[in-house]
Amino acid sequence: MSIRETVNNVHSHWMDAKGPESEVIVSSRVRVARNLSSMPFSHLLSDSDAREIIHSVMLATDHCDFREQVGNLELTEMSELTPVERQILVEKHLISPDLLENYIKKAVVLREDEVISIMVNEEDHLRLQCLLPGLQLKEAWDLINKLDDGLEKTLEFAYHENLGYLTACPTNVGTGLRASVMLHLPGLVLINRIRDVLGLVSKLGLAVRGLYGEGTEASGNLFQISNQVTLGQTEEDIINSLISVAGQIAASERAAREALIRERREHIEDRVGRAYGLLSHARIMTSEEAVRLLSDLRLGVSLKMIDFIPANLVTELMVMIRPAFLVKKAGKDISSFARDVMRAGLIREKLTGVRD
Repeated sequence: MSIRETVNNVHSHWMDAKGPESEVIVSSRVRVARNLSSMPFSHLLSDSDAREIIHSVMLATDHCDFREQVGNLELTEMSELTPVERQILVEKHLISPDLLENYIKKAVVLREDEVISIMVNEEDHLRLQCLLPGLQLKEAWDLINKLDDGLEKTLEFAYHENLGYLTACPTNVGTGLRASVMLHLPGLVLINRIRDVLGLVSKLGLAVRGLYGEGTEASGNLFQISNQVTLGQTEEDIINSLISVAGQIAASERAAREALIRERREHIEDRVGRAYGLLSHARIMTSEEAVRLLSDLRLGVSLKMIDFIPANLVTELMVMIRPAFLVKKAGKDISSFARDVMRAGLIREKLTGVRD
């Protein structure tokens, strides 16, 4: 899939809803930070240094041996994309919002299936990312490890014998690895246990963030859990610890859903039915209302209260209704009210198409 297809097509592999624990764990992400030993950190880069890094990454990813190991990757400079197209990459979780700042010096590398992405000249020279559906942190780490090894055959990364990989932010020094899972936790929210569970997660040294990472609030009952410490731990330690915690949270969410069905079944059925009714008939819908209702709909799908809507469609809709996708679909900049009308129409169209 080319970059143009990527920004015109809402679907990404991580939305498939076919991975382990996918009824609760939407996706798994592993990201590592790397810097070239011969260059200053990104915030000190000159324009020529930044371009040299982009060129070096392009040569490394274009090597035939690398392609055999990792697959075909396409490098695109951020300046080649429109503001809307750049924002779509953020909405699809393929790049971070930080890559939009001073984008002239930056680039993104994507594999055809969008499972692998490389952010060039973000906070670090390279941010290698793998994104998979469900609880697949080990599988994501295996892919990142292969990608990392392939790049190191051509690029020399900044590394200290005692400290490990050197990064712009001290919290990433060591392995440079950040692993995260995105969880859908409506059951824990509805039984008022979400603060207790997330509080325990924080005490374990893990970070809790919203849908789009650091600095964002949780919406649609979606939460990101990730490690905070990279120094003094091996990659396997980090991955295994997060897998264990994610599994426990998923078990708690399933128990909460079972309690809701046992004790408040009519209320949940009504909540899900109202969500479907509004989503399939409303003419105007804000982003906040749509995300909340889609969360209720996804709960109904996972509880098999609605059996004709695939879970992956609900996930796709959560991305499809974001502002940049709507502007892209309209082909021009549109007002907030026009987006609300288009959002409602798009949801109706997708849900009606499935029912028919």
